[in-house]
Amino acid sequence: MEILSTLIKHFEEIWPDTGTESWDFPGLMLGNPNQEISSCMLTVDVTLATIEEASNNGAQLIIAHHPLFLHGAHELSEINPKGAIAALAARKGVAVYAAHTNADFVAGGVSETLATRIGVDIQGKSDDFSKQGVIGTLKEPTSLIGFSRSVAKVLPPVAQGVKVSGDPDKVISRIGLVAGAGDSFLERALDQNLDLFITSDLRHHKSLDFIESSNLNDGPALMDISHWAAEWLWLERVQSDLAGAFPSVKFEVSDISTDPWDFVVMQ
Repeated sequence: MEILSTLIKHFEEIWPDTGTESWDFPGLMLGNPNQEISSCMLTVDVTLATIEEASNNGAQLIIAHHPLFLHGAHELSEINPKGAIAALAARKGVAVYAAHTNADFVAGGVSETLATRIGVDIQGKSDDFSKQGVIGTLKEPTSLIGFSRSVAKVLPPVAQGVKVSGDPDKVISRIGLVAGAGDSFLERALDQNLDLFITSDLRHHKSLDFIESSNLNDGPALMDISHWAAEWLWLERVQSDLAGAFPSVKFEVSDISTDPWDFVVMQ
């Protein structure tokens, strides 16, 4: 068992505030720093279901990737989702801590974990793009379709699967990626001499512009993976690291998928 403030001190060392983007609000969302913690659950998102799961598993703390109040809240009545979640957590005695952009791009963070798990050998962070994402190479060049299938096997299953734009037979080796919503990096990705760029939450117009530019200039293929699935892999790494640092606390990864979509219908 540990006092929450002791855990928070460690969190602030491994996920420093200096890595937090100006629009982001990680840290302690709910709870008392003096609370005793014997069990902790890890999740990408804080929802009513994950609060219930944590409570049913005897956890007094949730560590989430996405901050509960990322987009703000003007009131916390239980007629809205944020208020209902906060009220349920308070009733169940579950504290909530979030590590978001300050955990995305640190060594061993979300983007590096995703890269490592899908077989990308990270080449370092030498320019503006790779300070935010990751650039690396595959141990052996492979076809786009073959690599896409291997990525799909590594990620937890979701309705959207793995969406890809490009020649299935294109040989790829040099890969760039940004875990989470990354279409703001599409233009920079075109200038990184990549064979493939991977991210999530890609919008129609930005994706189409990227694809057209690639077609004109023999640029990279494009892969859109589930935001939740891409970041869920990091939870397993955090579980292992924190269990080693705090053996008196039980750390578990949530079994609940917080990917928004339940199924896909095709003609």
